[in-house]
Amino acid sequence: MDFNDSPEEATFRAECRAWLELNAKRKARADQTFGQGQSPEQLVAASREWQGRKAAAGYGAITWPEAFGGRGGTPMQEVIYREEEGHFEVPPNMFAVSIGMVIPSLFVHASDEVRARHVGPALHGEELWCQLLSEPGAGSDLGMLRTRAERCTDGRDGWILNGQKVWTTYGQFSQFGMVLTRTNPNVPKFEGMTSFFVAMDTPGIEVCPIRQASGESEFNEVFFNDVFVPDSQRVGAEGAGWKVTLTALMNERLAIGGVMPPDLWRTAAEMMRVAPLNGGSAMADGRMRERLAELYMNAHGLWLLQARGLTALGKGREPGPELSISKITSAPVPCRILPHLAIDLQAERGVLAAQEHGDDWRLIESLWFGAAGMRIAGGTDEIVKNSVGERVLGLPPEPRTDKGVPFNQLLS
Repeated sequence: MDFNDSPEEATFRAECRAWLELNAKRKARADQTFGQGQSPEQLVAASREWQGRKAAAGYGAITWPEAFGGRGGTPMQEVIYREEEGHFEVPPNMFAVSIGMVIPSLFVHASDEVRARHVGPALHGEELWCQLLSEPGAGSDLGMLRTRAERCTDGRDGWILNGQKVWTTYGQFSQFGMVLTRTNPNVPKFEGMTSFFVAMDTPGIEVCPIRQASGESEFNEVFFNDVFVPDSQRVGAEGAGWKVTLTALMNERLAIGGVMPPDLWRTAAEMMRVAPLNGGSAMADGRMRERLAELYMNAHGLWLLQARGLTALGKGREPGPELSISKITSAPVPCRILPHLAIDLQAERGVLAAQEHGDDWRLIESLWFGAAGMRIAGGTDEIVKNSVGERVLGLPPEPRTDKGVPFNQLLS
């Protein structure tokens, strides 16, 4: 592995850092977060403004082709920018799904008219998109989705959509969404799906935010009740919805992958230094030092896995299994070990929220509540482990009894 930037990468990193120094405030602490006390609406507005500024400077969609307003850059350049941005106090990236998943699908599968109308506004933060995939009965196996799209029988050139989606990120703030539907139940499950894009204020679409344990409502249920969608809003051919979705999913790892604040083990070490335990500092306790060492070794191991992937990207190759493995290991490293340790150090005060502890506690609180979601986002742990086992280790595949079977027979 090569742990150093190439000369070209070092130049790009310096360029990103210089722009960020002029346009954002450097974090005073690694665990500092943006927008304390702001409402969700205020955070969305801040994210829109920041996306627009990045786009104007050429950082809004680094890997997009120049013809669509991007930089025509490499995935490695995208990673470098995110690493540098992680040192600055900037709004949360609410455009990861729009820029990283949905719009790249439009590049490939939508008409010239659709691309001309929607790509620019999405890039500059004027329009937010969501991805309408998961359903109550079709999570990891999207092939089992039941949201129906049926041809209009009243002379209109379009479709009527009925069904339900769930875990739709920022659906309540989105202007548009890409929805995967079932259009033909008489063929195998992945062959009978079609993609459409919809305006989220279309009559018959109901968005219901899901209140999470943290008090936030990042995710939503979305209901389609006799929603009319013109055929001009079909993306790709009828029955080719899975191909459209795969285009988005192939971009997902880079799209939703964030950069954790660097050296979180130092944050834990400072907490241990000041936390009292048995008449002294928690740092003096061997058992607590073991937990700090566990955090450090797991975080460093995760970084080494990521470094392998970045080395491949830097040399223009596709990353190997290390990025899938790092997905499995990333949840327990920052989202389980660190908050558990921090909460234990607070003793009975560990049950208190950031409202009582202060702003220094907000990252711990966010990681604690986000730990379960990290095991689902970007593909569940179980699905990723299956992929690693079958495609990397060469283990026998799990039995699949639905292959080639028409979808309507799978429901019986």
